Amino acid sequence: MSVWTLSGKSRRAALEPAERLHASAVAAARTANLYAVMGAPDTAEGRFELLTLHVILLVERLKAEGGAGDGLRQALFDTYVSHLDGAMREMGVGDLAMGKRMRKLGEAFYGRAAAYEAAFHLLPDLTEMKSILSRTLLEGLGVDASPLAGYVARAHAALAASPSERLLAGEPAWAAP
Repeated sequence: MSVWTLSGKSRRAALEPAERLHASAVAAARTANLYAVMGAPDTAEGRFELLTLHVILLVERLKAEGGAGDGLRQALFDTYVSHLDGAMREMGVGDLAMGKRMRKLGEAFYGRAAAYEAAFHLLPDLTEMKSILSRTLLEGLGVDASPLAGYVARAHAALAASPSERLLAGEPAWAAP
């Protein structure tokens, strides 16, 4: 059941953990070491890629929760999209261009989600993860993707070990970069 089919108090209650998960993904994606040490570009595109990666990590972890995580997974995605929409409007993207831009971002999200999911299944082998990071986040920078791929593997493991009740309350455990 989508949180959007709920009403009033139930909907707000379902959205609160999603907002906390999103805020934790934003905080994790803004960790200075990802940029200063691991070479992620501190640009709008780089920040989008890292935020998307962290949201995908959470979505992947929520799949393991089954029914309990399904609604939260959808609410997290909806929250992510809503925040992207707001950020784009703040940057001056008008209503006429918004649909096309949001569709492009949605396609980017789903394409990356599929690629990352395949790479998650190959862990602890980092070959595919390094390839994805080199094609997306680090494209054209000549930066070794190994440190960042190692971080993603650690973050994936930390989330997998995160207790269900904490995760469903919107309090995931992230690995330090």
